[in-house]
Amino acid sequence: MVDFGGWELPQQYSSIRDEHIAVRTVAGLFDISHMGRFKVTGAGAFDFLQSLLTNDLSRIAEGRAQYNLMCNEEGGILDDLVVYWGDDGFFVVVNASNRERDLDWMRSHAPRAVDVEDRTFELALIALQGPKAEGLMPADGLDDLSYFGFRPAEVAGISALVSRPGYTGEDGFEIFVPADRVAKVWDTILESGAPHGVLPAGLGARDATRLEAALRLYGNDMDESVNPYEAGLGWTVRLDKGEFIGRDALARVKSGGPKRTLVGLKTAPGDIARHGAAVRSQDRQVGSVTSGTHSFFLGHPIALALVEVASLPVGETASVDVRGRQASAEVVQLPFYRGSARSAAGSAKS
Repeated sequence: MVDFGGWELPQQYSSIRDEHIAVRTVAGLFDISHMGRFKVTGAGAFDFLQSLLTNDLSRIAEGRAQYNLMCNEEGGILDDLVVYWGDDGFFVVVNASNRERDLDWMRSHAPRAVDVEDRTFELALIALQGPKAEGLMPADGLDDLSYFGFRPAEVAGISALVSRPGYTGEDGFEIFVPADRVAKVWDTILESGAPHGVLPAGLGARDATRLEAALRLYGNDMDESVNPYEAGLGWTVRLDKGEFIGRDALARVKSGGPKRTLVGLKTAPGDIARHGAAVRSQDRQVGSVTSGTHSFFLGHPIALALVEVASLPVGETASVDVRGRQASAEVVQLPFYRGSARSAAGSAKS
């Protein structure tokens, strides 16, 4: 067990390798209740979120979710989050380490007619992720649930809200369930899935799988010093939707082009580049590693690095600091791995 954003969470249940492979081949069950969950209601809720976030909510509709960014006035990323458009308002799921700051930021910008309620401790959130997740869910009527769609459902006999995004690159479901009933849902999924190879999975497997899919982690790959275009998330910025916080600054970045960009690095087994490690090209530091780990599924270490634009094109060779020495790194195309997530490239980018 480790501290993560103020929560006590499992780094691993059995082994990171076994849990990682389970997610890639069958399914893994994650407890992600540390994520902040806000309910946004009121007559002006839609317009409020439009003015606060970078993406355009008018591109989706009720029953759909959308990946989004919340920026400051200078265009720095305050958080990345998912907005769910429900029949009685909106749910916003934010990162655990930013929950209190995000809540204060949203409330300080909300008009009187809009209420931002913290539901984090009332609702638990668990995720079943893997290529066989659909067939292993103890619920009916989810086979036609689209990527980034959500709807009410009975899971293990418990009323829940089920969505179909994911943070592993695989197909799967996230299940919002009352905190006092989540244990039954968790146990039922594991008991029914165990004969098929479903395992509970911890932070280690979650980090490895999300990095293989090149999904960004707030605090590592982006923060207030990084803008969406540098993070490779410019597709979430809809400058033509109207005014929102950070719009003018982001318009200038888009016009002039970002000065940095995220690239993927592949290193030899044993050469694991960690967060903050210097990245060099032709004996000159051009950036630093933002996330790095060993990929048990791919069989070698991988990393994301924020580097000067055009300094490290795909196919180039760089060097990274690994425990006080220089290790060779190949610049590779992102993502490192494409899984079973349904239409991830299109539907998530709405």
